[in-house]
Amino acid sequence: MTWTVGVSVVAVAMFGHSLDAQIRPQDAPRTLAQFSASIEELARASSPAVVQISVRGRAPLAEGGMQRAGFVADQQATGSGVIVDPDGYIVTNAHVVIDARHIDVSVIDGGQSDQLVRHKHFPAATVGLDRETDLAVLKIEAQGLPTLSFLDDSESLKQGQLVIALGSPLGLDNSLTVGFVSAPVRRLSPDNPTFYIQTDAPINPGNSGGPLLDTAGRVAGINTMIMSQSGGSEGVGFAIPSNIVKRTYQGLRKDGRIRRGTIGVIPQDITPTLASALGLDRDSGVILSDIVPQGAAETAGLEPGDIVLAVDGKPIDRSHQLMAVVSQHVFGEEITIDIERGKERFKKTVAILARPRLPEDLEELASRDAHLVRRLGVLALTLDEKVTPILPDVRRLYGVAVAGVPAEFVGLNPGLIAGDVIYELNGSRMGTFEALLAALDGKKTGDPIALLVERSGQLIYVSFELE
Repeated sequence: MTWTVGVSVVAVAMFGHSLDAQIRPQDAPRTLAQFSASIEELARASSPAVVQISVRGRAPLAEGGMQRAGFVADQQATGSGVIVDPDGYIVTNAHVVIDARHIDVSVIDGGQSDQLVRHKHFPAATVGLDRETDLAVLKIEAQGLPTLSFLDDSESLKQGQLVIALGSPLGLDNSLTVGFVSAPVRRLSPDNPTFYIQTDAPINPGNSGGPLLDTAGRVAGINTMIMSQSGGSEGVGFAIPSNIVKRTYQGLRKDGRIRRGTIGVIPQDITPTLASALGLDRDSGVILSDIVPQGAAETAGLEPGDIVLAVDGKPIDRSHQLMAVVSQHVFGEEITIDIERGKERFKKTVAILARPRLPEDLEELASRDAHLVRRLGVLALTLDEKVTPILPDVRRLYGVAVAGVPAEFVGLNPGLIAGDVIYELNGSRMGTFEALLAALDGKKTGDPIALLVERSGQLIYVSFELE
């Protein structure tokens, strides 16, 4: 960074006669000193609100690049987080704390000097996590903590804007790197509506969950991943924009999960061929190819063939933009859609309805410590008021739902999948998770087992010999 600024000053002195009057060569040391002092002040003000997160958990053993099913070992890892509430609420990445058995948060103590930084350690509880955005909220028992605020609108970021990354790369706590916004909006996959901020500020393993700050010290994003062939920083890092972080934080803190919504439309990109065939007066944009019966869009008066011009006043050019906007809203909110239908243009207010939950969502309710059925290689939950909304059409009011199949235990799984509901084991009713564990504990290796399972509305037997 210093080298780049120095070259800029020299280049102006040599070739920019009009700018030379503004920054003369003799002013360069003072200009650089002012720049350095600004970064130092930002670091002093921001660092106390950035924490190091150490986790202990269980992970599969690897051998020759392959996981060994059924074999696990205790492992430790570190990440970063940012305090966003003085009462101890912390935002980090979901992948930093997922499946953690113990979470320790290291907070910079008040008195510090250039030579010594003291820390206080707190155990943390997970308030909620969201795999889709890769965000989590932790809580430590402390008050009066320093905090950082979010940038009001991350869509205001511009390419070339100076940004600062804080965190614990490679376990080195309280580390700062400086760079630029390489791209304010970067989409990594055609199938994923999520957008990221791309930055060349050096980010390494351990930076995950730490803040990407603007020059005012506001959280523009949460650092989450790097694109690298070497495993280290190659100047291509990605942060979750603050607009997404704010909504996710609020939802996780309130409900412990994100209640995503839908409006019931199938959008499609307009191509020149499609436009010519339909006689459209445009060869790009977004057309609604279908409207879900009895959905929010149908109730609002949208029709197949409508062309979407804007959502909440922001132009929409691609179908993934529309889906990204919808995914950032939650059940109970509303959006305004500008529509073109033939020669008419008008606005429609569309309610966000609850998105149907999938069996895979059960894993959000399970933890490996409390819900592992090791002899079946699955995570499982008693069919209760938290589970039945995700599996509303089950045929019985009791049972044990399969929430997931951890990779390290897949070799022990007899063929169960997420969403299966176990009703019986060898003819005996399995009404609770505890009853299933007790029944399996009473069996020996090699005993024949027949599980009566409901899968996709049908009852089937899953039979096997117990390992």
